[in-house]
Amino acid sequence: MDLQLTIRKRVTAEGIGLHSGQPSKITLSPAPADSGIVFRATDPHRTLIPARRDAVVDSRFATTLGVNGTRVRTVEHLMAAAAALGIDNLLVEVEGEEIPAMDGSAEPFVSLLYAAGKATLVAPRRPLVITWPIRVGDDGRWLQILPSEDFRVSYTLDVDHPAVGTQAASFTCTEQVFVEQVAPARTYGFLKDVGALRNNGLARGGSLENTVVVGRRAVLNTRLRYRDEFVRHKILDLIGDLALLGRPVVGHVVARNAGHALNHQLVNAIAEAFIPEARSNRATVRALSHPVDRLEGVRREPLPGIAAL
Repeated sequence: MDLQLTIRKRVTAEGIGLHSGQPSKITLSPAPADSGIVFRATDPHRTLIPARRDAVVDSRFATTLGVNGTRVRTVEHLMAAAAALGIDNLLVEVEGEEIPAMDGSAEPFVSLLYAAGKATLVAPRRPLVITWPIRVGDDGRWLQILPSEDFRVSYTLDVDHPAVGTQAASFTCTEQVFVEQVAPARTYGFLKDVGALRNNGLARGGSLENTVVVGRRAVLNTRLRYRDEFVRHKILDLIGDLALLGRPVVGHVVARNAGHALNHQLVNAIAEAFIPEARSNRATVRALSHPVDRLEGVRREPLPGIAAL
């Protein structure tokens, strides 16, 4: 029986928000079993925002969570790293309105979680096993999840641009595969869209340091990390959005040209099909009303090596 995990110690990271362009700092702390991942804002009420599908308030170009008007933007890269490393329970304190972009990938968050280490909690994990197919979208943009013995993502991205074109990738998403093949893939955007995005309060922190920028004919950055970095980043985002189910998924996701909004449609469809009960917000808030510095009844694990990065 697999047991739930949290982290061993508090760790911090800071940077600039990809969309807000404002400084941001996050502090990750251990959390008790069955609390899930919860964000705590630095508003006067120190609002707790659970990383759950019913807290999604915006999915334009990123995933934004909110409660009672308090929001945390761009959570998907951190969520993907936590999910891939098997971290079930985590308290994330956010100083600012957005998770820092770091280098535009999930790799810095993987390193941060490895630095925090893992602690095993005396509570079973509850995998979400897909037992029949579910599909959302239309003929051009769609997502489908099928029964499988493990968690796998197969993705086709078709962009009418010479620097992107048609890209396809398929991974069984183990921790090692995610760390080596998916986590380093950076977010991307098109130079022609920057003006409109910034006028709408988006991409104000975007730069060549945290975004793969695509010009008229070619990528403006020095080089790509992978030949198919674009589709790998789409897989990264999808893993982060699926993590809002609050349980590890066992199924094969097949995708074509999806995005955050469609990802959340699939998350909602999976929840409605396979999670008849909704976890209580009040239970999560009670469990995390105070920071958790010492964990009782946990089994410590050795700190993983960074060499895998």
